[in-house]
Amino acid sequence: MVREEVAGSTRILQWKCVESRVESKRLYYGRFILSPLMKGQADTIGIAMRRALLGEIEGTCITCATSENVLHEYSTIAGIEESVHEILINLKEIVLRSNLYGVRTASICVRGPKYITAQDIISPPYVEIVDTTQHIANLTEPIDFFIELQIKRNRGYRLKSTNDSHDGSYPIDIVSMPVRNVNHSIHSYGNENEKQEILFLEIWTNGSLTPKEALYEASRNLIDLLIPFLHAEEEDMNLKENENIPPFSFQDRLINLKKKKEIPLKCIFIDQSELSSKTYNCLKRSNIHTLLDLLSHSQEDLMKIKYFRIEDVKKILGTLQKHFVRNLPKKNFSF
Repeated sequence: MVREEVAGSTRILQWKCVESRVESKRLYYGRFILSPLMKGQADTIGIAMRRALLGEIEGTCITCATSENVLHEYSTIAGIEESVHEILINLKEIVLRSNLYGVRTASICVRGPKYITAQDIISPPYVEIVDTTQHIANLTEPIDFFIELQIKRNRGYRLKSTNDSHDGSYPIDIVSMPVRNVNHSIHSYGNENEKQEILFLEIWTNGSLTPKEALYEASRNLIDLLIPFLHAEEEDMNLKENENIPPFSFQDRLINLKKKKEIPLKCIFIDQSELSSKTYNCLKRSNIHTLLDLLSHSQEDLMKIKYFRIEDVKKILGTLQKHFVRNLPKKNFSF
């Protein structure tokens, strides 16, 4: 349970997971409550969280399949029970877990007769197959089956283009949506003068992350989207009619604000600095989200993080010096 005192009020918000279960490898369920909220606040939070959970969380999926000697997507191959189109649909359903960015390559190379499942995918390092029993194809004859796959981390849903197929390469509908469904409901209590609400939030995920992880990720994404409004100061830009507004740079605004006043370290998030996606994801998995979190770890602590290298720590030290004129606390480890 996390408690947060609301500014200017004696109310204390509390959230709690009241139910959690694993229905299958590809279906997790969680039910959460947040209270006490003032009248109307539960709906505001519920709608925003539902949109963030369904549209703002990134997932990893297979985006393209390449195989030689295939005339078109709707062709059939002797010795394979499924058509090429059916195999592509099965590949679209494969659930993957990864924090890597960029396009990664995987492959399937087997000889029939064989019942091909997700377990037969030769995946790159740090890409995990959530359910290895997912069906792909059934080879009924002793033939060789080789297919190359492209894996990418993204968000949302995007239909493949019908004009993208060429040289045996077949794009797959991108379904980067780890959250399957979200429901929110509201329970009101109290008298008419002091009406209060409890928000109930139900989350179903595909197994690549838990509902609690999804809730945390969606909350962080909402904060990231709104943080510019929190720290932006009104400026008289003296813009004339039809004059273009200069592009907004949060890094520039952050530097200007630092010159004018001190920003609380807990309000500066690590994804607002010049860190690579790999470094950011390693820190996030270690519950390091703000500058305050980062400065509570020494260089030695960071080197204990899985997949972290000396170069990553040096990059962090350079970023801290460049933008914040700060150093990590030192223990026994130094360069």
